[in-house]
Amino acid sequence: MELRGLKVLVVGAGKSGLAVSRFLTGKGAKIILTDANKPDDPGEELVQLASAGVVVALGAYPEVKKDRFDLVVMSPGVPLTIEPVAAALNAGIPVTGELELAYLFTVAPIVAVTGTNGKTTTTTLIGEIFKDAGRNTLVGGNIGLPLVTEVEQYGRDDIVVAEVSSFQLETACTFRPRVALILNITPDHLDRHGTMENYAMAKTMIFINQEYDDFTVLNYDDPLTAAVGNKSRGQVIYFSRRQELQEGVYVREGKIIAGAGGHTEVICGVNELSIPGAHNLENALAAVAAARVMGVGTASLARTLKAFLGVPHRLEFVDEIKGVRYINDSKGTNPDASIKALEAFEEPIVLIAGGKNKGSDFSEFAGKVKDRARVLVVLGQSAQAIADAAAARGMEDIRFAGNFREAVIMAQQAARPGDIVLLSPACASWDMFKSFEERGDLFKKIVLEFKQ
Repeated sequence: MELRGLKVLVVGAGKSGLAVSRFLTGKGAKIILTDANKPDDPGEELVQLASAGVVVALGAYPEVKKDRFDLVVMSPGVPLTIEPVAAALNAGIPVTGELELAYLFTVAPIVAVTGTNGKTTTTTLIGEIFKDAGRNTLVGGNIGLPLVTEVEQYGRDDIVVAEVSSFQLETACTFRPRVALILNITPDHLDRHGTMENYAMAKTMIFINQEYDDFTVLNYDDPLTAAVGNKSRGQVIYFSRRQELQEGVYVREGKIIAGAGGHTEVICGVNELSIPGAHNLENALAAVAAARVMGVGTASLARTLKAFLGVPHRLEFVDEIKGVRYINDSKGTNPDASIKALEAFEEPIVLIAGGKNKGSDFSEFAGKVKDRARVLVVLGQSAQAIADAAAARGMEDIRFAGNFREAVIMAQQAARPGDIVLLSPACASWDMFKSFEERGDLFKKIVLEFKQ
């Protein structure tokens, strides 16, 4: 794709938009970077881009019309319903995203991971598996590092492992990973996608361009995910923690088994995994399926599975203070993720939940809270909705916090020796924080203050 001289509008001045602007500037394109808001610029990246020739237009979008722009590049956090997109499409101007742009400049095979929950853990685990097997590996995408910043440094014998979101897939036209994984499809981001059908359709874009020599890895235990298998032209490999499969990766007698062509192989024992929870077993099964089709041997696979300790903000052990364990699951940004977190522990739980609702229904989550939590501390925009749902399920000890620090302190005061204080909000962080990372980091900071 020739970019030199192209007039490009980059929409969104966050991490993705900044990376795209730097990339396109380096390719000789003429860039206008726009954002409807006026974001902070602590690292002076906007200043640096402006000095490199990028026109920075903040606070309002510029008019999009034929001959003014050749291409519009959307940041994933910006919905496709905004006026510049409609104007571009009416004028016949292509609209794309950072994922698609990165793919066009990638020669290394891509292993792409999507799903409602488990993306970051699985992406990180797959990356570690390839690195431990001696492959030069780039891990990026929605996990934090925009792919476009690094992909050109990786060759055909290397590997790119990418976490991809439904937002990124909305603007992917030719994106074709060698291995595409869908871990699960449960309600999330319905405030943007509108319906579960639209959300599921966005997820299937991960394999829509695959051919027979590619691989699609799907969760056999998740009905919506399993049902899309017949839509892939790639070779479909299922994984299951509940059922033995004739072909695929599954659990039998406490062992992770990989089966193909009538031959089965034991990878390792389930109890040898270091990451807790049934959902993390599913993530490990998916990772095994992806790594094996890319040639990673059993011994190497097993070593990494046994050593992998997980990722920050996902069931992350913070500390044990006076007999109470504190667990940071700030990445639990939807009800299904927080249900999985609650299911990961047998001890009594003091749960901290609440934040910005993304269109989710809290009924099923509330039932799990009633079953697993002794105390529920709620806060944020969705505090009342979560409290009402939990009360309707019979939860009695529900406490309201005015802010995040107060919520953590209330949880500490409610906890008894042997309990777990679990931050798993079931909501996005945007009503109080810039990101779930910022929320999780503050949780850890406050917890460690309890030791002083």
